Amino acid sequence: MYSTSHTQKLQTLSTNLLQKVKAHSLKASDITHLREALRFHEYRYYILNDPLFSDFEYDSLYKELEKIEAENPSLITSDSPTQRVAIGLTKDFPTVQHLVPMLSLENSYDAEDLIDWDRKARELTGLTEVEYCVEPKFDGASISLIYENDLLVRGATRGDGVAGDDITTNIKQIRSVPLSAAFSKYGIQQIEIRGEVLMNKNNFKKYNDQLVEQSLAPLANPRNAAAGSLRIKNSKEVSRRNLEAFLYHVSYFTNVDGWTMTDGRLIKTNNDHHSTANLLLTHSDSLKMLWDLGFRSPQKEKKVLTGIESVIDYCNQFEKERDDLPYEIDGMVIKVNDFLLQDKMGMTTHHPRWAIAFKFKARQATTKLRAVEFQVGRTGAVTPVAKLDPVFISGVTVSSISVHNEEYIKEKDLKIGDSVLIERAGDVIPQIVKSLTELRDGDEQEIVFPKHCPVCKSKLTKEDEEAVWRCVNIECPAQVVERIIHFASKDAMDIRSFGDANVRKFFNLGFLKDVPGVYNLPFDKIAMLEGFKEKSINNLKTAIENSKQQPLHRLIYALGIRFVGETTAKVLAAFIDYLPNFKNYSIEDLQNMEDIGPKVAGSIYTFFRLPDNIKMLHELEALGLNLKSNKSAMVAGSSLEGQTFLFTGTLMQLKRSDAEEMVEKNGGKLLSGVSSKLNYLVVGEDAGSKLEKAKKITSIKVLSEKEFLQLING
Repeated sequence: MYSTSHTQKLQTLSTNLLQKVKAHSLKASDITHLREALRFHEYRYYILNDPLFSDFEYDSLYKELEKIEAENPSLITSDSPTQRVAIGLTKDFPTVQHLVPMLSLENSYDAEDLIDWDRKARELTGLTEVEYCVEPKFDGASISLIYENDLLVRGATRGDGVAGDDITTNIKQIRSVPLSAAFSKYGIQQIEIRGEVLMNKNNFKKYNDQLVEQSLAPLANPRNAAAGSLRIKNSKEVSRRNLEAFLYHVSYFTNVDGWTMTDGRLIKTNNDHHSTANLLLTHSDSLKMLWDLGFRSPQKEKKVLTGIESVIDYCNQFEKERDDLPYEIDGMVIKVNDFLLQDKMGMTTHHPRWAIAFKFKARQATTKLRAVEFQVGRTGAVTPVAKLDPVFISGVTVSSISVHNEEYIKEKDLKIGDSVLIERAGDVIPQIVKSLTELRDGDEQEIVFPKHCPVCKSKLTKEDEEAVWRCVNIECPAQVVERIIHFASKDAMDIRSFGDANVRKFFNLGFLKDVPGVYNLPFDKIAMLEGFKEKSINNLKTAIENSKQQPLHRLIYALGIRFVGETTAKVLAAFIDYLPNFKNYSIEDLQNMEDIGPKVAGSIYTFFRLPDNIKMLHELEALGLNLKSNKSAMVAGSSLEGQTFLFTGTLMQLKRSDAEEMVEKNGGKLLSGVSSKLNYLVVGEDAGSKLEKAKKITSIKVLSEKEFLQLING
């Protein structure tokens, strides 16, 4: 979309605009350049995943645009970057007609199906070999977009294929969907584009982690997450979901030369000259056009191939690599590439004859639900776990699946004895898709949710806004064990050789009764247990002793305060000098901290107001643990405060985790990817694409491991 010279020009323009913002000299007359710069950086970030501006720099320009538009409402345009987020809630989603019906695709499940389909394609076209365009079949929520005179005027769901829901406001929250695109360069006046909205695997995991932290049931798969997000009435919430859109099919267009294209059928609508100068002639041309105009089309993933054997080879190759993709796909789509041939082949009432979906091997299986066990977590949440007849699916044998909460069981209509369909997509934890109610024989039993804790027998409670039943007895043995397991875990105090099995064994034997007890284990008694020899005991002693030196943020996370994850723990550690001092902070004080809302603040406030928790902290301090801020632990004269770091490749002298800890201990911050806000990229052996990206951004300093150590040592 942007040539090298154009990119350099826009980067210079952006820098100049930023300087004007800092000098408070930006004027209303700069508004066109401001919008152009913001669109450019949205493209770099959301389409290419290769930003040239930091988030702060982008936000500075964006806020300035908002300010100018607020002062000059007459200058606001419908394709301005500020017009993505609407004010307030969408009341409903009216039904709208598609310009062209969204038909289904014929499906194939093996090479023989494709060979038979190719035979029909050759018969219909009269060719001995047909040119095909092959691309991924994205596993998301289908959408249809309409642009008129270069502006996005409507976005809709698939619906019944003839009509769908108008979700234009929500579509505008997806940054990879341009609000305007220069279709007029191709002579196009009106165009309808089909695509798929996705939540990539990384964003899906982050979103599910947030749900779990809030004691909400995680979503089954990224497809459900994307489809559900499109129908949220609060468009600002949709914006926070980080959805993406792939646009892969031009279903309709009209152009200035009087041509209309409707799902591959080209029609001349006037008697003027039959110019094809502005006419798209192949599907692959349409994908390139979309890519060049700033859409995330499968331009890089698609391949144009002649003959069905090469198509089959490419599909098989892609299936092997599907788990390496950042998004879910469930097959490949093969289309006759030439629009004139598509027109010749035609359609049925159900599907086009010129396209077929090659479905990958199923990642679903059926099995029997034999029982449900109720487990108590460290926060008291009672989680039902379905016990299944073991079934092999997507590389693993599944015999247990969480069914989350009472409402989930009712929603899925699950009963003991049911045949159930389970699914495992990518690295996602297996989920029950549905019960196969038509296979019931009358012997199935209702799943009865307990009213009392299955471990300590205390009465369970459920808050109005939650779906989770909880045991509120903090002395409940199940909670105590889970808190100790969490405390010793890798991301918390990282006590190696002290996994779940050993924690449970020591607790059941009476060697361990609470968190401080981790540092008072009776090793003389442990030595008498089978499997505990001198070497394993010494390893455990060393790991426990080393954990006393962990930085404060790890200890805060290890305490298992509800809603406090690793990121929030770092915020708290950077804020406080001495951990027990949080007992003096009000909820309002806590909410004034970065990214801490009412729910999190309330949980932190409650934790530090309980005398037993303060007593536990002082016990841990007496045992030698660090309760002071990381700020106090910074290396004198070697502060990296305000500097950002990223590591790539294999370090030869340091472990990656130790090197990252050195950065944080000296006040630096770690980034997850290469962008213009990165100061230092530390490169080890076999450095990959991050190094190549960093070389393109002149502000990033590339360091060897030796140079990094020299920097750390001042």
